[in-house]
Amino acid sequence: MPSPAGSSGRARHLAAALLTGLQAEHGPPVDQRALDLIQLVVSELVINARKYVPGPVLMDLRSVGDTVEVQVWDSNSALPLARAADAGWVGQHGLEIVMAVAQSFEAHREPVGKRICVRIALLNDPGGAITARTPH
Repeated sequence: MPSPAGSSGRARHLAAALLTGLQAEHGPPVDQRALDLIQLVVSELVINARKYVPGPVLMDLRSVGDTVEVQVWDSNSALPLARAADAGWVGQHGLEIVMAVAQSFEAHREPVGKRICVRIALLNDPGGAITARTPH
C-alpha cells in the first residue's frame, strides 16, 4: 500500500519496519546488509524526489519472492539520468549508488509524474540474517 514518504528518515524507518515485520511474521531471512541496502535505496530515492520535485512523494514497499521492491512516485515526469563516473564530483551520485546495489532498476513515466522501481535481494549474505528488532 502506498504511503507518503515525507522525509528520508521516515522512509528508512518504514523500510526497516516492513523488513522486520516480514521476517517475524513470514520467516524469510533478511540479512543486515540487505536491510542496510534497502534503507540506503529508499533514502536516496526519497531525497532525490524531495530535492528536485515540488509536491507529493509516495513510496511503496513490497515483498516479491526473495526481493523487496521499492517504488517511489513523484509528480515530475522527467526520468532520472545517471551521470558518468567522476571522482572529482562531490555529491549527486545517489542514482548511481542505487543502480549499483539493485538487482533491477526501472523508471517509468506515469499519466502524472514518474515511478522509480528498484528490487533488492533480501539475502545478500547467507550467514548474516537479522533477527526481528524494533527499528530506530
